[in-house]
Amino acid sequence: MPKVYLSYNNIVSSYGFDSASAIQNISNEVSGLQLVDDKSILPNPFYSSRIPQEELEEKYQELHPKEKHTRLEKMLLVSLADTIKQSGLEINQGVGLIISTTKGNIDVLEAESSFPEERAYLASLGEKIKSFFGFQNDAIVLSNACVSGVLALTVAKRFINQNTFDHVFVLGGDLVTEFILSGFNAFQALSSEPCRPYCKTRTGINIGEVAASVLVTKDSTKLVDESVSIIGEASCNDANHISGPSRTGEGLYRSVESALKQAELSPEEIDYISAHGTATNFNDEMESIAFNRSGLQKTPLNSLKGYFGHTLGASGLLETIIGMHSLHQNTLYASLGFQELGVSEPLHIIEKTASKEIKTFLKTASGFGGCNTAAVFQKVSE
Repeated sequence: MPKVYLSYNNIVSSYGFDSASAIQNISNEVSGLQLVDDKSILPNPFYSSRIPQEELEEKYQELHPKEKHTRLEKMLLVSLADTIKQSGLEINQGVGLIISTTKGNIDVLEAESSFPEERAYLASLGEKIKSFFGFQNDAIVLSNACVSGVLALTVAKRFINQNTFDHVFVLGGDLVTEFILSGFNAFQALSSEPCRPYCKTRTGINIGEVAASVLVTKDSTKLVDESVSIIGEASCNDANHISGPSRTGEGLYRSVESALKQAELSPEEIDYISAHGTATNFNDEMESIAFNRSGLQKTPLNSLKGYFGHTLGASGLLETIIGMHSLHQNTLYASLGFQELGVSEPLHIIEKTASKEIKTFLKTASGFGGCNTAAVFQKVSE
């Protein structure tokens, strides 16, 4: 089978409208989380990273839209337009489109929305993105809780290996909305402070929003400096609980083991882990158990939730793109907010951003319903 690469990419976030803006701020350990006091979506102040509306509107209008789009659609269009432009690819029958999201246009169900309720259907979201760019194949919308972003990359790899597509644009995004915040608030999972994954004093999750996109391709002439190959991937559902992870880390453990086996790498050959790390008690504890069972307790590990919050269906894609830049820059980014280990099993948390020669990383994600995905990425030989 041919090698499958991740190449041209874009991140639309509170930091700006390109990947470079996000990477620069993460390198300087600058959080994108800010205190938000907006009683129209939550009674109490909360920390979040949100994309400035006026700046988003300016970028969106530069695309010369011919119809109205929702806020999420605008985010996705702006991100993907940049990635397509960078790639120079002609959108033909050999080009696929996968969109990862958990809730899509959930905000159109709010009373003040001017869009019809049908716009909340994920198929409608896919159709709007497809038609805007003229994709010849239907968009595949992948919504599997918070593993959606990583899973979309693994699905793209499989489509390419099956010769269904030559290239796949993977696009992910989710919003900060009243519906999403109220849901996590009902679980008593929201933190009134910036989140601190794996930390003894962590108090819960922050929710953020981004849109991110990347080209997945088998064409070695369509690479950028930060390109990586995806050399192993797996997904496993432990079916433990609708919102609680397996106490033994079974699903994540099996996903990691299968991904390493496909990559033909030992745990010692993984240079760092870009973990899920939501800063909730159950998730962080489960991950510590799973990583120890896989022999990865000494591998440098970070969670990027302290920079963006949890961006739901976009998080795995976002964090993979940052991992690509981490390999290219030979830099381990700090797990922001961490102070003292607060899980039962040992982990090697990256406390300060540091230079190190790195060639491989493991990206993991876990989500509601017991879903877990792991993928192994390797720097393209220079």
